[in-house]
Amino acid sequence: MVVGDFPIETDTIVIGSGPGGYVAAIRAAQLGQKVTIVEKEYIGGVCLNVGCIPSKALISAGHRYETAMHSEDFGITAENVKVDFSKVQEFKAGVVKKLTGGVEALLKGNKVTIVRGEAYFVDSNSLRVINGDSAQTYTFKNAIIATGSRPIELPAFKYSKRVLNSTGALNLTEIPKKIVVIGGGVIGIELGGAYANFGSQVTILEGADEILSMGFDKQMAALVKRTMKKKGVEFYTKAMAKGVEETENGVIVTFETKGEEKKIEADYVFVMVGRRPNTDEMGLEQAGVKMTDRGLIEIDKQCRTNVPTIYAIGDVVAGPQLAHKASYEGKIAAEAIAGHPSEIDYLGIPAVVFSDPELASVGYTEAQAKEEGIDVIVAKFPFAANGRALSLDSADGFLRLITRKEDNLVIGAQIAGASASDMIAELGLAIEAGMTAEDLAMTIHAHPTLGEITMEAAEVALGSPIHIIK
Repeated sequence: MVVGDFPIETDTIVIGSGPGGYVAAIRAAQLGQKVTIVEKEYIGGVCLNVGCIPSKALISAGHRYETAMHSEDFGITAENVKVDFSKVQEFKAGVVKKLTGGVEALLKGNKVTIVRGEAYFVDSNSLRVINGDSAQTYTFKNAIIATGSRPIELPAFKYSKRVLNSTGALNLTEIPKKIVVIGGGVIGIELGGAYANFGSQVTILEGADEILSMGFDKQMAALVKRTMKKKGVEFYTKAMAKGVEETENGVIVTFETKGEEKKIEADYVFVMVGRRPNTDEMGLEQAGVKMTDRGLIEIDKQCRTNVPTIYAIGDVVAGPQLAHKASYEGKIAAEAIAGHPSEIDYLGIPAVVFSDPELASVGYTEAQAKEEGIDVIVAKFPFAANGRALSLDSADGFLRLITRKEDNLVIGAQIAGASASDMIAELGLAIEAGMTAEDLAMTIHAHPTLGEITMEAAEVALGSPIHIIK
C-alpha cells in the first residue's frame, strides 16, 4: 500500500544527481534557493558510478600494465609482470567511493535536501517521489530534469551474463581472453582499448564507414586505429551485428561485412551502440512537457522547456552526451531560475576520447567553418617536433588550430596525441575569451612541455613557425 503525505514545499527540485543535477542543485542553493534533489539510485549518477570516472580508472590501470610490459625503448624491462584484477577493481571502486562521498558532502554542505526515490510529475508545479511502499508529494516553483540516459539494448543482443553494456564491462571480475565490441564510438573505443592494454584480444564491429565517426575526422580516427592495431585489435567497419549465441563459456557473434556473413567466438560481447534519454515513465505528459520523437526534451537558450516552471539539462536534451555539457547546462538553468541573463553557448564545449593516443576537439572544425561561410586558416603542428613529446616516447599526433582569416580569431582546435584531454582546455579558454593566434603565440609556454605545441600551432597560423619549416 502506498502511503500519502502532506505536500512538502521547495523552491527548486532537481531530478537526478549526476554531473548535471548535483551541479544545478549546488548552484541554485548558492543563489539563495531552497533546493531538493531526488535520486533513485546513486549520488553522482552514471558518470561517477558506472561511467566517466570508473572507466578512466580502468584505462589508467591498463596503461600502467602496458608500460610495465613494454618500456624496452627506455632501456627498461620487467619480468613476471602480473595483474591482480581484483585489486584493479578495488582501486576503481575506491576512486568512485571518494568522489560520490564528496558529492554527497557538497550537497549537504550547501543545504540541499537529498531525497531517495523515483519522481513522477503530477502537474507543472508538483510531483510525487515514490520509494518502495512510501510516496511523498512535493510542490515546487521550478524543477530541473537531469535524469540522464541509459545504454541502448539491441533486440538481437539482450543483456545477459555474457552480453554486457558499459556497466557490465566495467565490473568484470577477470580479464577476458577475447572480447567482441559492437560499436566503434567513444565508449567502445575507450573500453575496448583498456582491455587490449590488459592483453585481451579485441574485435570491434562498427556499422559506419569508420570508427569515431561522430565528432572526429578520419585523420584523427586513423591515428587511434593504427595504434590499436599494433596491440592486436581487429576492426570491421560497415559491419552489421546480426545475433549472438551463448555457449557454456562464452559467445558466438554473427555479423555481416562486405556482403559476407562471419562468426567470431569470444568470452564476452560488449554492446556499446549509444544511449537513450531517461524521459519515459516520469509523467512528463502530465506536466505538458514537449518532447521530440527521440524522447529528447525541447529547451530554449536558458534550458527552459515549453512549461515555464520546468527546465531540462544533460542527456535528456539535444547535443552531445557529455558530463561537462550537463554540468554547464545545470549552472545555466539554476542561474536562469534566479533571474540571471545566462544562456547556453556550446561553441566552447570540448569533446574528448580517452583513447591511445587521446583525441580532443573544441569549437569549429575546418568543415563546419566552411559550411557557415567562414574563411579560415588551418594551422597544424606535429607532436614529433616537440621535445617533451619525444622524451615521453609519444611522438604520434598533431594539433590543428582553426583561426578566422580576417582577424586571426581562434574559433576551433583538434588535438590527437598524448594528454590531448588536458591540452584542449587552453584552446577552449582561447575561444571563450575571444583570443587570437597572436595571443597564443605571445603567451610564454614553459619548456619542455606539450603545451608548447599550442604556441607553435599559433605561430604556424601567423606564417612564422620556429620549429618546423614553413
